Amino acid sequence: MPNDSLRWLTFGTGAALSLALADFSVKLAANRISTGLGAVIYGLCTLTIALIWLAAGRATGQPQFASRAGLIYAVGVGVAFSFVTIFLYLTFATGVNISRAVPTIRITGILLASLLGILLLREGISLRYLSGLALALVGLYLLVTAS
Repeated sequence: MPNDSLRWLTFGTGAALSLALADFSVKLAANRISTGLGAVIYGLCTLTIALIWLAAGRATGQPQFASRAGLIYAVGVGVAFSFVTIFLYLTFATGVNISRAVPTIRITGILLASLLGILLLREGISLRYLSGLALALVGLYLLVTAS
């Protein structure tokens, strides 16, 4: 990696590509599998991949650790993403276009997570941030009211 300060971008790109594939897959599956069964399959896939990742980490000597807070937050991640999956299935089962639903859901989630960072983690805020927030809100309005 040429610049270690940009290392996060590689991981972020992997997350974005995975997220896009997940959204597209849920859209295709939504009317072909029940929401509950889709959520169970999601959970089984998540468990299998996580166990493989954990085993690979142990095999390569990566330290495995967890604090009490880390465990609590990890459970929060699991619960939240389970509900994301369920609500995505329910959303796409209504027949809404992926090109409309996904940006609306993601932008809303981004804005809420960003606000949590500012309010609870005391992350910085600037005029540039507020401008971006305003643009995102306008974008949300345009997406939701599109015909």
